[in-house]
Amino acid sequence: MKLYLSSFRIGNRPEELLRLLGDRGRRTALILNADDYKDAEGRAASLQRELDELSGIGLDPFEVDLRDYFGRQEGLEKVLSSVDCVYVRGGSVFVLRRAFRASGADHVLKRLIEEEAVVYAGYSAGPCLLGPDLHGIQGEVDNPELVPSGYEDTTMDWECLGLLPFAIAPHHRSDHPESEEIDRLVEYYVEHHVPFVALRDGQAIVVDGDTRSVVG
Repeated sequence: MKLYLSSFRIGNRPEELLRLLGDRGRRTALILNADDYKDAEGRAASLQRELDELSGIGLDPFEVDLRDYFGRQEGLEKVLSSVDCVYVRGGSVFVLRRAFRASGADHVLKRLIEEEAVVYAGYSAGPCLLGPDLHGIQGEVDNPELVPSGYEDTTMDWECLGLLPFAIAPHHRSDHPESEEIDRLVEYYVEHHVPFVALRDGQAIVVDGDTRSVVG
């Protein structure tokens, strides 16, 4: 696996993401669906900020809106198989989980990541979906009952991709609006003996094959 998992935005070591890409191209699928709960103006502002930041480090980003692939997993697999990097931004982890399930992104991305066909990157909610499950996040950070327009109000799928043997707690002890909630999430993980890695904003987990490190 090749992963660049940041706490907040691109983090302090974007060169590590470029290193993981190596001689690959820079074509990057930006997944913004964790922000689908926002109004159109707010979501558009988030999209432009992400496009600008990724372009600023030399990537060639474009949005892949998972809503366009709800019930169309084959179509999603075709587009994601054509990119070098998949970048999944933060927002509501539960909305993002719903989008992954409805589009089949959970199955498509798991295969592509395991085969190292893409580098998976992103921050906050994006990295959280690579762990075992979402238990503990509810009530502390995000609302699992949030269902944006265009989504079916189905039973929440708490299981994640399971590519990492630990949960991720982003924004830990950071200047972030959710930092206090994350402190309580960390307490939950400790009390329930859940393996986890807590990241301060600026830090990122870098996974390159069998090598794993925290940078920033």
